[in-house]
Amino acid sequence: MSKKYVYLFSEGNATMRELLGGKGANLAEMTNIGLPVPQGFTITTEACTQYYEDGRKINDEIMAEIMEYVAKMEEMNGKKFGDLKNPLLVSVRSGARASMPGMMDTILNLGLNDDVVAAMIAGNPDPNFERFVYDSYRRFIQMFSDVVMEVGKKYFEQLIDAMKEKRGVKLDIELTAADLKELAEQFKAEYKKQIGEDFPSDPKTQLYEAIRAVFRSWDNPRANVYRRDNDIPYSWGTAVNVMPMVFGNLNENSGTGVAFTRDPATGEKKLMGEFLTNAQGEDVVAGVRTPMPISQMEEKFPPGLRRLRQGLRPARGSLPRHAGYGVHRRERQALYAPVPQR
Repeated sequence: MSKKYVYLFSEGNATMRELLGGKGANLAEMTNIGLPVPQGFTITTEACTQYYEDGRKINDEIMAEIMEYVAKMEEMNGKKFGDLKNPLLVSVRSGARASMPGMMDTILNLGLNDDVVAAMIAGNPDPNFERFVYDSYRRFIQMFSDVVMEVGKKYFEQLIDAMKEKRGVKLDIELTAADLKELAEQFKAEYKKQIGEDFPSDPKTQLYEAIRAVFRSWDNPRANVYRRDNDIPYSWGTAVNVMPMVFGNLNENSGTGVAFTRDPATGEKKLMGEFLTNAQGEDVVAGVRTPMPISQMEEKFPPGLRRLRQGLRPARGSLPRHAGYGVHRRERQALYAPVPQR
């Protein structure tokens, strides 16, 4: 293949925005300056353009290159898709060259299936770990069903609400591992009811369909309206970023949030933002729970806050002022994923 359609984060830089999209270029730049970014790859905007030229299909050559980079990502992270000992779970995110907040699609926790879930639980003695695994699984089934297969969120939200009412609780985080396991089964049954086939269990099939869905979201109604209102050319296309998950929902020692290196209102150089414990990124923006100001990280995650301050200090001159971050596991260290907003 004469044209390169996939780049590791370590192969790009901030000047490659047109090819890698804003998020991909910033992931590359953050990697270059040494921030702890989970290492993955970006599928270029040119691959999106080719997808539409090929009749909304990912051609065999591009898919082969994507799978070559999946293997590289597996090697870099020491994990593999579908592996029962050390499975790789990833996020798949859009990333146009111009910021289009909320207009296109994201899929989290991709790579889970019944066998991987059972193996993960069997391999960890922590009683809270089972809850984390089933929480991630039900999130993935719902997001994949909604974003990839276009099954409405309402069907799954109704099941969640019914479960909370049955258990007499108000928040998702109050549901037990057994509750979430039951929800995952209900979600799979709802998927089959709506689609007419079983939820896909092959992680590589999941990935293929998720990439197609992100490319397809470039042409969804809300994205088209946003582009028209903001003079963003249709021909630009979107990149796709695939990277290992950082699990903010692992336990109460984990979290997720957004940070600003400047005051958005005044431009003053200061760290601002908010975060949630035991949550994933979608929870911060969904409004279901009220985030805490980033200053409270001093109490809950002091090493993570120090790492966040240290990491964002050299980034101020070269990266967007707005970044997403996750804190997970007992180390309570911050890991970064940029939000391309200037």
